[in-house]
Amino acid sequence: MNKDFVNISDILSLMAGDEPAFAAVYKWYAEKVYRLAFRFLKNQAQSEEIVQETFIKLWLTKGQLKPQGNLWLYLFVIAKRLSINTLRQHNQSAHTFEQLADRMAEIQNVTEEQVIAHDLEQFTEKILQKLPKQQQQVFKMSRREGLTHKEIAERLHISPNTVKNHMVEALKTLKSYLRYADFICLIFLHLYK
Repeated sequence: MNKDFVNISDILSLMAGDEPAFAAVYKWYAEKVYRLAFRFLKNQAQSEEIVQETFIKLWLTKGQLKPQGNLWLYLFVIAKRLSINTLRQHNQSAHTFEQLADRMAEIQNVTEEQVIAHDLEQFTEKILQKLPKQQQQVFKMSRREGLTHKEIAERLHISPNTVKNHMVEALKTLKSYLRYADFICLIFLHLYK
């Protein structure tokens, strides 16, 4: 046998299931199959796998060989297809992983935002409970019910100017507590990073 050619008797022996003939073909072409796979994959382990898969496929389809056929061309086609399929699977997996990671990040951000919003709402509610009753009432009617100062004044039987003063004081109290909470948060993050 020369380097680029396996003779007809070798192919016939392989087709008949002769293991020594298969071992000879493997010895002859394994390195070429490896180099071909490596050109596609640039990965030693994957290229070695392609060699194994190519020769397994050769053994399983040995009955379909043509004695006068070009065995290297047959192996070349198998190895090329397997390499391309491996590339596709790898790229698809990487793309799928990226999509999954992006989706997980989105879900995590939404969840974090919901947790933060919920915590902020609870914190605000605790601050509001510390306000005088009428300030609480004015603030809730303005911010939660969306009433104007005039509408609040009419409902509570107070002047619009008193409503405005209650809102100013309530917002001032809220801002000071929220600034304090931000300061505590910054200290906590600084200490535990």
